[in-house]
Amino acid sequence: MLHIRTAQPSDVSTIQSIAYAAWRPTYGAILSEEQSQFMLDWMYSTETLTKSFTDQIVFLLAYDNQKTAVGFAAFELKENQLVKLHKIYFLPDQQGRGYGRQLLEEVFRQALQRGGHFLELNVNRSNSARQFYERLGFEFSREEDNYIGRGYWMNDYVLRKELGV
Repeated sequence: MLHIRTAQPSDVSTIQSIAYAAWRPTYGAILSEEQSQFMLDWMYSTETLTKSFTDQIVFLLAYDNQKTAVGFAAFELKENQLVKLHKIYFLPDQQGRGYGRQLLEEVFRQALQRGGHFLELNVNRSNSARQFYERLGFEFSREEDNYIGRGYWMNDYVLRKELGV
């Protein structure tokens, strides 16, 4: 059973540890080492993560039965009842245990409580996680190519799920 709690700014180092452990197994065959390092530095610096807490982004931390942090998710309520799932990662050795589904179900619940009607996320076009999201009811919405700096792009599918159905 997964235990989930809302993260606080004091949890930044835990979030960073999970992100760094999950990143290369997730993106190693998709992104160059240089782009991976650029993105980790950009998205998971202490400054960026700390600022996220003041930008109305909600972080959830997931713990296993041994009270070890094994994953996290981050989402925010946008306009027009849209909730954006920014991140969801688990330690590589914790994947395949149903934890991702449990954490996303908590995101769904909290998104509905906050007035969300739709949940959107971006997934790299080469990331096999797309199938996981589709099994949970997400549908293809569109493609996006977002320039992130230093000549790097995020080439994503945007997936969308109607909540409460």
